[in-house]
Amino acid sequence: MKAMEQQPRVRIVKEELLSDNWYILKKVTFEYEKNSGQWETQSREVYDRGNGATILLYNRKKQTIVLTRQFRMPTYQNGNETGMLIETCAGLLDKETPEESILRETEEETGYRVDCVQKVGEAYMSPGSVTEILYFFVAEYNEDMATGLGGGLEDDQENIEVVELPFIQALNLVKSGEIRDAKTILLLQYAQIHGLLKEKTNSLHILIAGPYRSGTSDDPVLIEKNVQFMNEIALQVYETGHLPVLGEWYALPLIATAGSTSLGDEVFNRIFHPSSIRLLDHCDAVLRIGGPSQGADEMVKVAREKQLLIFEHLEDLPPVTQP
Repeated sequence: MKAMEQQPRVRIVKEELLSDNWYILKKVTFEYEKNSGQWETQSREVYDRGNGATILLYNRKKQTIVLTRQFRMPTYQNGNETGMLIETCAGLLDKETPEESILRETEEETGYRVDCVQKVGEAYMSPGSVTEILYFFVAEYNEDMATGLGGGLEDDQENIEVVELPFIQALNLVKSGEIRDAKTILLLQYAQIHGLLKEKTNSLHILIAGPYRSGTSDDPVLIEKNVQFMNEIALQVYETGHLPVLGEWYALPLIATAGSTSLGDEVFNRIFHPSSIRLLDHCDAVLRIGGPSQGADEMVKVAREKQLLIFEHLEDLPPVTQP
């Protein structure tokens, strides 16, 4: 109301409460003085849900960020087929300062208890109809800060998935339209412009996971073509400064030495996938390439369980510090 009193060209005529079922929706009738000096009566609906805060968690060493994924009904009603949205952690202020609020929300939603946060701005997100001011923060995180799995509060009916992504991949998701939440795009662009993740990483040991037998009907020519494709990707990974490895490089010589006589025989099955799973204990990341493959998908699943980095595009690999 103070801001309205300071605006001599606005005179509030009437406020009508339309709903307080969730937050406060009012119809405000007011008079507005146009540049011509003529007063004009207007009315607007104003939705007051309080103010909020949002944060981008980033890790320079791993070149990763932490986002969330959850169902958003309004987007489902407006063209988002699944209703799922990838977002930065956020929440409404609950009789707290923005800093206090975002520290609480960060631990509830992501499971990380960060030491401190840096405010980078504030903005009205939908000034045509919503009163909310959103306060923007960034903070560094590391694994030592993890206090739980996150996911939000069950009492608030929150079903939040924590998503750790390479920063470059997140920027690519903005370009592709898979990330289209405004606050998230703003914070990602802030991080990019201000070089928050500019520090380069050490070389990663990356398992290349792609189709081997899938789609070949066990035709040796097609299998060899799949291996050659993975080898070519591995060379590109090597040229970026990382250290690639194929499970086939380990498994196939062992299988032959162990006396396998055909694809899928007992010796083959005992060594092929199990050796790759064992190899993951010595890798930092998985690069999933190529078409459908149950074996490659299994590598990704196991890698997630081991909390390894998952890349889906060569361009997502972080830059490497040169000696």
